[in-house]
Parts: sequence; C-alpha cells; structure tokens
Amino acid sequence: MKKWTLSIAGMKCASCSSRVEKSLSAMEGVNRASINLAMGMATVEGDIPLESIARQVTEIGFKVPEMTETYHLKGLSCAACVARCEGAFLAIDGVREAQVNLATQEATIRFIAGAVPFETLRGAVTEKGFDLIRLGAAEDPGAIAEQERVEEYRDIRKRLTIGGLLSLGIALLGHWSGLGLDGWIALEKPEIFFWQWLLVSPIQFWVGWYFHKSALVAARSGSANMHTLVTVGTFAAYCYSVMVLLVPEMFVVEGISAEAYFDTSGSIIVLILLGRFLEARAKGHTSQAIRKLIELTPKMARLIRDGEEVEVPLAEVAPGDRLLVKPGEKVPVDGVILRGTTTLDESMITGESVPIDRTPGEDVVGGTLNKTGAFTLQVTKVGGDTVLARIVSMVRNAQGSKPPIARLADQIAGIFVPVVLVLASLTFLVWWIWGPEPTLTYALLNAVSVLIIACPCALGLATPTSIMVGTGKGAENGILIRGGESLEMAHKLDMVVFDKTGTLTQGQPALTDWLGTREDLVLVASAERGSEHPIAQAVVAGVKEEGMALREAESFEAVVGMGVKAQVDGKQIMVGTRRLMEENGVDFSAMLQPLEQYEAEGKTAMLAACDGKIIGVIAVADTVRPESREAVATLQKMGISVAMLTGDNQKTAQAIADQLGIDRVIAQVLPNQKEQTIEMFRQEGKVVAMVGDGINDAPALARADVGFAMGGGTDVAMETASITLMSGDPRGVARAIRLSRMTMRNIRQNLFWAFAYNVILIPLAAGVWFPWFGILLSPIFAAGAMGLSSVTVVSNALRLRTVSI
Repeated sequence: MKKWTLSIAGMKCASCSSRVEKSLSAMEGVNRASINLAMGMATVEGDIPLESIARQVTEIGFKVPEMTETYHLKGLSCAACVARCEGAFLAIDGVREAQVNLATQEATIRFIAGAVPFETLRGAVTEKGFDLIRLGAAEDPGAIAEQERVEEYRDIRKRLTIGGLLSLGIALLGHWSGLGLDGWIALEKPEIFFWQWLLVSPIQFWVGWYFHKSALVAARSGSANMHTLVTVGTFAAYCYSVMVLLVPEMFVVEGISAEAYFDTSGSIIVLILLGRFLEARAKGHTSQAIRKLIELTPKMARLIRDGEEVEVPLAEVAPGDRLLVKPGEKVPVDGVILRGTTTLDESMITGESVPIDRTPGEDVVGGTLNKTGAFTLQVTKVGGDTVLARIVSMVRNAQGSKPPIARLADQIAGIFVPVVLVLASLTFLVWWIWGPEPTLTYALLNAVSVLIIACPCALGLATPTSIMVGTGKGAENGILIRGGESLEMAHKLDMVVFDKTGTLTQGQPALTDWLGTREDLVLVASAERGSEHPIAQAVVAGVKEEGMALREAESFEAVVGMGVKAQVDGKQIMVGTRRLMEENGVDFSAMLQPLEQYEAEGKTAMLAACDGKIIGVIAVADTVRPESREAVATLQKMGISVAMLTGDNQKTAQAIADQLGIDRVIAQVLPNQKEQTIEMFRQEGKVVAMVGDGINDAPALARADVGFAMGGGTDVAMETASITLMSGDPRGVARAIRLSRMTMRNIRQNLFWAFAYNVILIPLAAGVWFPWFGILLSPIFAAGAMGLSSVTVVSNALRLRTVSI
C-alpha cells in the first residue's frame, strides 16, 4: 500500500475537485482518493504507480506541476558513478528526469511537485555510497563544489608529496646494485624486498585510501567504480609481493626465485594520484567564467538614507532604494539613473568593449563598471532578479546540462567497470593457463595492467568539461546559451531567419533625407515638434542632432492620417502625404520624382509646403544597423543561408534586403504567421535559427531549431530563446554558431581520445600482441597512461578558453 501526495493545477471550483476525486477513485488499485481544493493537492492511497495517477489527472484536463531542483552530490569519482546515481534517481516513482554532472558535482532532478521528498532522493543515492546535499536559498552550488575541489586538491597534494618521497626510496632500493650502492651497504634481495615493503605499506594503505574508501563504499552497495579497478589492481600486486617476501618457496619455478612488485603497487597509486592532482588543478579553470561573473557583484552599496550616504551590505538593499555610485565603482544592482550622467563599461555583461554613455532615465545593470561621473540610481531589481543573477543562473544550468552527443558515453560508462573486471579476470586465467613461465607472474602483471589502464573518467569528463568551458566562453562574450542541446544544435544550422525590425534595423525611425534648403528644414521640424507621432519625432531628433535650433510654433493642428499644419514665424507650414497637399491645393509635381524614389527605397517620404508652395521632400526610415551587413556576410561565408522576415510591404522589405545582401525575403507577415513561416523552412529540410527581439517573435523563436533573442529585446523573447545575445549585435549569431562548432569539435576530440585510449590500450595491457610482437605493458606505464588520460581530456577542453570567436 502506497500513499501519494501531489499538486494539481487547474482546479477552479468544487465541481473540478469532485471530478478529479471521482476519476482517481475509479482507477484500478486505488483504495482512497481525496482532494484539497484550497491547497490544490491530491492524496491517493493504493497499490498504483504515481505516473499512472499523473497520467489520469492530465487526461481529464488538469495539470500535474513539476519541479526542477539542483543539489550538490558528494562522492562522484568517475562516469560509472554518474550512471549509478542517475539510475538511482530515475528508479524513484515521480522522478521524470535526472542529470548528474561529474565536472560540477551537481545533480539536477525534475520531478512531480510535492510527490518526491528530499529524504527519498537522498536515500536513493546514500544506498549507493553518495551524499546528496540540499542547498539553502543563499547557497551557491558552484561555490560549494569549488570549496570541495580546493579541499580535495589540498588532500591529494599532501598524499602525493608523501607518496612521491616514499616511491623514490622504493625505486632507489630496486636499483641498489645498479647504482653501485652495494659498496656502501650490501643488501640481499630478501632484504631489499623487506625495506620496500616497509616503504610501500603507507602508500598502499594511507596514500591509496583516497581510492580504497570510494571502492569500499561502492562494494557495500553491490557496485563498482573506477577506484575499484585501482584498489583491486594495487592490492593484487601488493599481496602477491608480500607472499613472495614471506613464503618465497611457493613461487620458485625451475630454480628461478620470484620477484616482488612493491614498486609496481606504490608507483601505480602515486602516478594515478598525480593524474588526479593535475586533473583537479585543470578542472579549477573550467568554472572560471562563473566565478568571474559572481565576482562582478560588490559586497557593499552606498545607500542614500534621509539625505545621508550610508554604506550597507548588498543584502540590505531593496527595490525603491536610492544608491550613489562613484567613479571606479561597480554598479551594485539593477536600477534606473535619477541624477547624473556617466560612462559605463558593460563589457562583462554584453561582451562589447566600447563604454556606453548613460543619462537620467536610462537603465543600468548591476556588475557593470562606472568609468566617469558619479550618479544616483533607484533600485529596480535585487538578488536573483537582477540581470547578472539571471545570467549566472542560465550559464550554470547550461554547464550542468547534457547534449545528445553525451548519451553514448553515458551508456558505455554504465557498464564499463564490470566489463573491465571481467576482462581482467579472463586475462589472468588465459596467461595462467597458457602463458610462459612464470605463469602466475605474467598472469598477475597483465591482469593488473588491464585493471589500471582502463579509464572511465575520460569518458565521464569528455562532454561536461567542454560544455562548461564553451558556455563560459560564450558568457564572457555576451552569448548566453540555455543548455547543452542548444549548443549542439547550433553547429548544425544551415539557415538563419532574421526578424527585420530591431534586429537588422535600429527598430525606430530616423531622418535619412531632405530635399530642400537648411532654413526650410528648420521650419518643417519646428512644425513637427507639436506631434507625438514617431515619424515626426524622428524628424525633430534628426534636426537637433545637426545642431540646428528649432522655433516655437504659434499654432498647431494634427491632420489624422495625413500630416500636420502649423504656423511658424508667421508662415503656414504643412508636412504630410500627397492627399494633404492635394486637399489644400498645393502643386507638388516638381517633387514627385524624388518622392517616388524615396518610396522605392523603402522609406517613408513626406511632402513639405510653406504658404501654399512646395518647399521640399523629407524621408524617414528604420535605418539598418551598421553591423548588420557584416553579420549577414559572415553567415553566408560560413555556408549558412540568410532570410529576412517582416510585416512591412514587399517594396520596403526588398530595399532593406538589397542593402544587406539578403536573397530571401518574406514580407507582409503577420505576427501569428511568423511561427508558420519557420515551420515551412523546417519542412524544406533546413535546420533553422530564428533571430528576434519582440513579444510577437516568441512563438517563432520556440518553433525554430535554435532561437536567438537580442539582449535589448523583451524578457518574453529572452525566456523563449535558446541563445541570448546580450549586446543586441546581430554579429553575435555567427559568433555563437562558431562557438558551437568549436565546442562540438572539442567534444568529438575528447570522446575520440577517451574511446581510442581504451580500445587500443586495454588489448595491449592484456598482452594480445605478445604472441606476434613480444609486446607487454608494464603496470607502471599503464598507471601513467591512465593518469594522463583524464588530464588530456580536461586540458583539451581548456583550449576553448583561448580561441577567438
């Protein structure tokens, strides 16, 4: 008999709760079902799986909410550990997805809300020898993992130092005669073995405890991990050597005395620990991007309270507070400037190196650097709601995710250790039965070599380390990638569809042309100043940028749908459409040709008249971003076709496309048709990216294989998109695709190395080539190769930090 408690969304009234209760009560295996409408909870008792209950609730039109939580998972050592923990979580009824990341030591679990207590999750992995740690609201999983990494690094360093010194003594004894030390003190072979035994025992039991502890925990739960291989291999060599020392007559073959392999046992542990030491140091660099982002937030803020400046901890700052930011200081939180002008270095957020001028009324982002003037800001967002906190959260989620390419490695890692144990056993038996004399020695050394050289760690680290470094590199350049799947899909893109407005263009009209005198332009702009229409505001702004002073209008009239009329300096000024001129008897035939030319270029053109006579033509357009042409050209050079999507008419759209070199234009698309257009491209067999910035782009961003949101756009677009470009620069699309290609190439290199290493060296260690070439691999060389395999994978991933995108 089981008792399940789960949340149910969508119950609005007693009728809803009654319907759910009746439906659940009628299920086979359910003894009792009760619904709490006020709390939105269902309690079900019976012999029935939780997923069956959730499915029934969904089928009758309600929703079972899910939760996704990230926990710190202690005790992970290799890919086999990852597979065991994921299997343990997924075996729990109500857990729908579990991802364990070896590189970050984190578990991200998606489960039915209210149905899976933390104790159940923790118990599942505790049985396997691991510990699940729940994170408090103020705790940072990355900081906890980093603290543990530092502690582990120091522990390894201490063990390695002592083990290394003892190994030197063992090596010295092993080459006693060869080094001519017999003349100083003569040592017989049994005496050398004895002193080696004394030196190697601390290595075997104390230095090697780093591996043995994990192996014992795994053994208690009936499983095995990479440390099991090290423990079995080294104890086999150690115990054999002890037997040779204590009862040597057991191992004499045809008058030849047996050799002890204390040096092998000690060297294996020290060399593998050296590999772990180098790996731990290298892994410290993989999460550097996250640490850099977290360090952007200052610990203190200057709060203005009752007119006085007070320095307070950042945790005490609340929305609505006023803060003072001085030159050289970092902006503590998100806010809007109330007083003062300044220049901000926003490169750490957007990836753009050019400082940005900010004036009163403009938003500022926490973590950016104030370069020049002091200013006062009003706090709008704090804590986890700030842009920087959301960036950190997104990067961390991406680093903890797994791309589809990692699935094969995960499947192999799950069975790797048991398979290696079987191969080592077969190696021992084959050499013992059919090998040359001394058969036991050959059998033991080759079996140990197989155990030691096999390395599931490289498999486990191949993907997550590259993902961590790749997403971190993206964040440093203002490219926020939502997850591993998005990062992998981006390298497959062969078509990018841009929304025109606000993405390829500035997103607001600007004065582009004026055919007339400078004095008449001042009159036109002075007349337009009374209008709130965006086109009129663009004319006014354009004239002011030229440094021309506007005049006050004595009268003003907005003519709906046609333009404006105003009296300026005693002159009657009209600005507007053909119809406005026609209805007021103005002959504009002299300006018809330039008017039509501007319209053919996709601009909004208007006629201007003074005292009933035509004086000029003015044109306004949503101008192309300076960087858009380079963005399009770069994508085309990369072999990616580019299309433009817009609600504008075909003529305007084509004019913009011609400026940018875009061949495929889809014009007059309604907002609800953008998603259909993306699906149309996908049906053509294209792997499609959509780039947009507005709320109406969200469905198309979600429909695309990869959605790119511009950082200056809406939160809705950014939440829907797979990748966010914080700078709003369309050139970021090509950079993101280039980063994806580099990261996927890096992952393939890592996986190839991890697979090739094991496929080539395990047969060599087993002595497969001995009958033909007489080649055998010493366990000491096997230990060195095994230690280097993980270091190679992590070091290769770290190369991504240095690449230019």
